[in-house]
Amino acid sequence: MKAAILSILMGACAMGSAAAAQPDPASLNYDLHPRQIAEHTWVIEGAVADFSRANGCNIINTAFIATGDGVVVINTGPSRLYGEQQRRAIERVTSEPVRQVLNLNLHPDYFFGNQAWADRPVQALAGSIDGMRAEGAAYADNLYRLCGDWMKGTEPTPARETLSPQTLRLGSHMLELRRLNGHTQDDLVLMDTRTGVLFAGGLVFAERVPTTPHADPEAWLASLDKLQQWQAQGLFRQVVPSHGPVHTGTSGIAQTRDWLRWLTSLMRESAEKGVDLSELLNTPLPERFKGWAAQPAEFHRSLTQWYPRYEQQALGHR
Repeated sequence: MKAAILSILMGACAMGSAAAAQPDPASLNYDLHPRQIAEHTWVIEGAVADFSRANGCNIINTAFIATGDGVVVINTGPSRLYGEQQRRAIERVTSEPVRQVLNLNLHPDYFFGNQAWADRPVQALAGSIDGMRAEGAAYADNLYRLCGDWMKGTEPTPARETLSPQTLRLGSHMLELRRLNGHTQDDLVLMDTRTGVLFAGGLVFAERVPTTPHADPEAWLASLDKLQQWQAQGLFRQVVPSHGPVHTGTSGIAQTRDWLRWLTSLMRESAEKGVDLSELLNTPLPERFKGWAAQPAEFHRSLTQWYPRYEQQALGHR
């Protein structure tokens, strides 16, 4: 896809913009502002950035749907404090009780707020729960180092109930819960057929470099193709990525696909030429990616993690 299309800024669709959050490190207030993006549907937007103490390590979009038969919460944020403040923010918007809480994958900012929801069903796919249990302590060590006091009292608390792909009819909403993979082993996505909103989890990044610690690029690209098919079938119109602006259509899908294809081609071709990792880390980014958030950190992380595999593959072909 042409660079001009890929560089279009993503517009938030729907019912006005909330003021940008202003986290306060002194009071540990995340300053969460739910923004209504569709009927009965709100998003609490995180910073389009990398983890930092300045943003409270709040870089994730969480969300909730007030279905008329209870609230469904999507992701719980990077800390116990976030989960508690998220819960209060939801209570300011709706008096409906929370019926269930969903963690879309195993990464820490999807589930580290689960402590605040101990009295509600907290659910995730089986592979995500296994990953939360296996890696939760390491995630906590890293986030305590990066986020400092924002992590006070946070203990990694995996989802307690295993969720299977299904259709949920709640109130006036029909929610399609589907399993894909590629960003992680188990990527849960949610489509609300009433509102046409897709909660894409980590499969779609918008205006931000994708994270790849558990990625399978080929499976990820196949999942993006599936999302594109669903959009063409009219199953959704608006996309809520876990990282980046809410947007209409498939621009976030296209951005994520473009990045993955460019990155994997760069690593494969460089390995075949015998380029050293230290040299590869100095690769200038194409113009279409330069304005994206989390640069160059995510690019360097991906190269450091994945390039040795491409070098081994290239050596095996010689």
